[in-house]
Amino acid sequence: MPLSRMRWVRLARIIGVLLAAAALAACSTLKLAYNNFPELSYWWLDGYLDFDGAQTPRVRDDLAELLAWHRRHELPRLVELLRGAQALAPEDITPQQACAFADQIRERLLAVAVQAEGPGTGLALSLGEAQLQQLERKYAKNNAEYRKEWLERGPARWQEKRYERIVERNEDFYGRLEPTQRELLKQQVAQSGFDPPAFDAERRRRQQEVLALLRRFQAERTPPAEARAAIHAYVLRIADPPPGPWRERQQALQQEGCRNLAALHNSTSAAQREQAVRRLQAYERELGELFAAH
Repeated sequence: MPLSRMRWVRLARIIGVLLAAAALAACSTLKLAYNNFPELSYWWLDGYLDFDGAQTPRVRDDLAELLAWHRRHELPRLVELLRGAQALAPEDITPQQACAFADQIRERLLAVAVQAEGPGTGLALSLGEAQLQQLERKYAKNNAEYRKEWLERGPARWQEKRYERIVERNEDFYGRLEPTQRELLKQQVAQSGFDPPAFDAERRRRQQEVLALLRRFQAERTPPAEARAAIHAYVLRIADPPPGPWRERQQALQQEGCRNLAALHNSTSAAQREQAVRRLQAYERELGELFAAH
């Protein structure tokens, strides 16, 4: 998924990623991050938009309400997803099963994005030109960092970086990987269709689309209902890109990811699969406790 999005789409994804990608962190870290979501997210967003005195309390309240909604409505659904993953983990899986699970996660992320559209519209309509200029500067900084990290490195360097991240993520889930499994991951990265320049071009295009949309709201004093419809259309284009090269690239990468996940999982030992089940059970317990806390 592209890194650069409408700020409230990114905000919505934060909650989903804290949960759906929980395998990246220890359970205690997940629980702490989830409970502190409003405060952490406020400061993250403020770095992009530099909220004024009138916006600050509204944004904080909206973030707290979004978390409360997610705790009531989405945590039970995520628990069900984890239970489904537990049922799959002891056996071999197919790429189709991996993709079906990924599709369910994307559905949950989209639900959060749609829920955030209402407060996101109010925030978008309240932004002034100085804040849009701050957003441009933040985009430029992010782009420079991405360029330094990915575009100024040759394929061998960024493939090594991706490989290290993938190994770390999978060892947190399965435990220590065998040399043959590490070699499998290395081959997958080397053969991947991931293309940093194409990714960068798309994220820059979306940044410009966001800025143009926000400036149109400002210049035309767009009514709230019309602005929300425009934001909703943008959210859906992110979730399901229109036909064209980017959609084809995204779909190819998704299929690649499903094949790679199935291949690695099917190479794991019984002990590694037991470790995966224990990890999933721990996440289920954590999410159950978070739900009970509401």
